[in-house]
Amino acid sequence: MRIAIDAMGGDHAPKATVLGAMKAVSEIKDLHITLVGREQEIKKYLTDDKRIDILHTNEIITSDDEPVRAVRRKKDSSMVLMAKEVKEGKADACISAGNTGALMSAGLFIVGRITGIDRPALSPTLPTLDGQGFLFLDVGANVDARPQHLLQYALMGSIYMEKVRSISRPRVGLLNVGTEDGKGNDLTKKTFKLLQEAPIHFVGNVEARDMLKRQADVVVTDGFTGNVALKTIEGSAGAIFSMLKETFMVSVKSKLAAGLLKKDLVALKTKLDYSEYGGAGLFGLRAPVIKAHGSSDERAIYNAVKQARHMVEYQITETIQSTIASLDIKKGETT
Repeated sequence: MRIAIDAMGGDHAPKATVLGAMKAVSEIKDLHITLVGREQEIKKYLTDDKRIDILHTNEIITSDDEPVRAVRRKKDSSMVLMAKEVKEGKADACISAGNTGALMSAGLFIVGRITGIDRPALSPTLPTLDGQGFLFLDVGANVDARPQHLLQYALMGSIYMEKVRSISRPRVGLLNVGTEDGKGNDLTKKTFKLLQEAPIHFVGNVEARDMLKRQADVVVTDGFTGNVALKTIEGSAGAIFSMLKETFMVSVKSKLAAGLLKKDLVALKTKLDYSEYGGAGLFGLRAPVIKAHGSSDERAIYNAVKQARHMVEYQITETIQSTIASLDIKKGETT
């Protein structure tokens, strides 16, 4: 199995990317990785190149670049060349921690969409209180969505959770302002009816406050709402840990208590870190494309590689494509 990685994407690139790649090939024996980026910078951290190749380029898409323009103009950038490795069949999947919008554009324009999928969805697995996690889609690939798009998200999410996470009959929920049937705006009301008729285990509406309780294994929403919810969860978790740290540092007594609880607090922080589940998959493309968090460290890159490998191994793309084709879902808004 071959995976291409944008070595220059992310806050800690290329160091974190290279270290994560080396960890992955050392533990996954059938894996071969191509690191795309500035060769000399990559080699500073590449202490073992067994089953790791370098595709050299000096061009990089930065976080400040306008996504579509960057992909079209920076044809030799590490992200674009990474996507081309997949398009040309030289890699089975690709990963980047770089510019999210640019990666979505590269996925659409270079890797391409699955036939029958109108728009791909950006789909991270978020932590839950029981440690199992739930798949949340879309969190920003499409800020505007139609009921048909959310139906496709639900189908793709259900397939992923069943095939990769081994969850029998994954529960699919619709993010809404209340749990009662008929709640919400025009989009959620129409989507609710579609999901009721879909070949999935639809459990109804889910409120934002209940998502981390794992009321559903898959939660679908439009990209605008999903992105706001994701960043609220991220920000709240970070703020809580900052407040805990501040509280534990106020006196000698509290510092001693912090020392006693250090292991438990680290374990809790790890449990709430969604990078432990890998990156956010761009579901709906012809091959697995994984968006790792911009602040990904070595472990997050390693987990993203494992996620990509599982998607290839369990033929998620092929399963989504065959399922969508068999349902003959028409494009456009369903009334």
